[in-house]
Amino acid sequence: MLKKTLTLLLAWLACQGSPAWAAHAFSLYATPKYPADFTHFGYVNPDAPKRGTLHLANPDRRTSFDKFNPFSLKGVSAAGVSDLMFESLAVGSSDEVATMYGLLADDMALAPDRMSMTFRLNPKARFNNGDPVLAADVKHSFDTLMSKGAPQFKTIFADVKQCVVLDERTVRFDFKTKNHELPLIVGGVPVFSRKWAAGTSFDKIQLEAPIATGPYLIERYDVGRSITYRRNPDYWGAEVPSRRGMYNFERILYRFYKDDVARLEAFKAGEFDVVVEYSAKNWARSYKGPKFASGEIIKRELTHSNSAGMQGFVMNLRRPQFQDVRVRRALGLALDYEWMNRQLFYGQYKRIYSFFNNSDMAATGLPSEGELRLLEPLRDKLDPAVFGPAPVPPSTDPPSSLRANLLAARDLLAQAGWEYRDGALRNARGEPFSFEILDDQSALSRVISVYVRNLQKLGIQVNQRTADYALVQKRMEEFDFDMTSIRFPDVTSPGNEMFDMFGSKAADQPGSNNAWGLKDPAVDRLVEILVKATTWPDLVASARALDRVLLHKHIVVTHWYSSTHRVAYRNRFGIPAVAPLYYQANPYVVSSWWEEKPR
Repeated sequence: MLKKTLTLLLAWLACQGSPAWAAHAFSLYATPKYPADFTHFGYVNPDAPKRGTLHLANPDRRTSFDKFNPFSLKGVSAAGVSDLMFESLAVGSSDEVATMYGLLADDMALAPDRMSMTFRLNPKARFNNGDPVLAADVKHSFDTLMSKGAPQFKTIFADVKQCVVLDERTVRFDFKTKNHELPLIVGGVPVFSRKWAAGTSFDKIQLEAPIATGPYLIERYDVGRSITYRRNPDYWGAEVPSRRGMYNFERILYRFYKDDVARLEAFKAGEFDVVVEYSAKNWARSYKGPKFASGEIIKRELTHSNSAGMQGFVMNLRRPQFQDVRVRRALGLALDYEWMNRQLFYGQYKRIYSFFNNSDMAATGLPSEGELRLLEPLRDKLDPAVFGPAPVPPSTDPPSSLRANLLAARDLLAQAGWEYRDGALRNARGEPFSFEILDDQSALSRVISVYVRNLQKLGIQVNQRTADYALVQKRMEEFDFDMTSIRFPDVTSPGNEMFDMFGSKAADQPGSNNAWGLKDPAVDRLVEILVKATTWPDLVASARALDRVLLHKHIVVTHWYSSTHRVAYRNRFGIPAVAPLYYQANPYVVSSWWEEKPR
């Protein structure tokens, strides 16, 4: 999935202190946790055996694939191809923030003026065809992503001036500005061979196996059904400290299922080994039976320290019915989260209240002095309410109620020119208020139905449409939707990805994360300030100021989050004794577990 791939490039984000580096690592903190002579990360088993086959289902909502190129816009890439086949110059550790350690590069240095970052390639680095990884391949990869990759790459690397080959194994990235995060961003450039599909337009590379450096090769595939990866017996990086103890399965096989019900039944039947469950109802009611009681299947909640990020019903501001903030506030008042959590979620969730939910970056209460210093110069561009308390999601807990919220929503709609008459909510021209909620998750249908029922009480006509993943992805890339449910990637702290999510330029770039179509000069300015922050207090203040402005725009009806990963797995795996702090469940299973018992 392209957005997941892009997220990996932004996994190391600025937080505090002055930058520090050594030949083996770079950090925006002071000193990297792991010294130059470290042998492995602390959350892996360096002696894990390399054997067995890990059977998995499609890890997200894609139900098929039609390409092996995860960096182009059109099409659906195969599950696993990005993580298992492509590597970067450096990788972040999962128990630190804003720190990267060499992978393809064994030496890195930031220029004294912070205007360039130089990487020296590990002489052992090899592509899966046996060719050495050279500086020319790095430059080719960067230039190709910028000129022919998905449009988001131009946003991500917007402040990178050029990639320069210094010698056969040394490359330098020159920067346009002193963007604090750029050293980490260029360290995450995915590298592939100049020979990969040579002579084919990059955006038309479909089912030609990548020539890349990752630990796995494509062994076989059946489009629409399955793909199997085999561990490369000549994988160059097995003993590199940032890879030792990782990617321990001899084979990884993904099977594709059309819906969540079929996938869950297939898991219980033994067709695959691990499932990460996102449905509270399923977790409470469906993970039971003799195999669970006997210990053949383990049901476990894995703790983590991830920020919760943002998830919610996103409104497309490109549509006229959503352009009045009073309308958007009214739509938020119609969602009864407290009832849903009791009746549908078995009390397993907490309400999302911020774009930087569950982190120090979330705006709460009145603006701090640091926030006011950033907001005051923008006062004439901001809603005066921004200078008051940060908005909190509507509640139906007593003394509040759904009835009171709907009455407030009706008043807001009336102020915006929408009145109920002739059986519908209509504007002055007599046009009914109607829109479509688009989604590709059948499990979310019951949640949407409850929300739609409340909207209908206001006279709003809603068409609830559940479609195939590929169709929804295409429509989202073209911003062809009214409202939809989106889960934005978690970040340990915000950085350059904010341009892609909220920047005015990204609003017109097909496939960007600015799904809401937000164009606001005050937001643009706050994102610029955030990205340039060089200290922890400055970053926190700028993130909170941005959060405060975004919350007052009411561009999303916030959802809910869980503080654990819900995972069920067959009792045949070894799991590291120490878990990382920041991780997603599916990549963690693939990269760090190993086979203890044969299937």
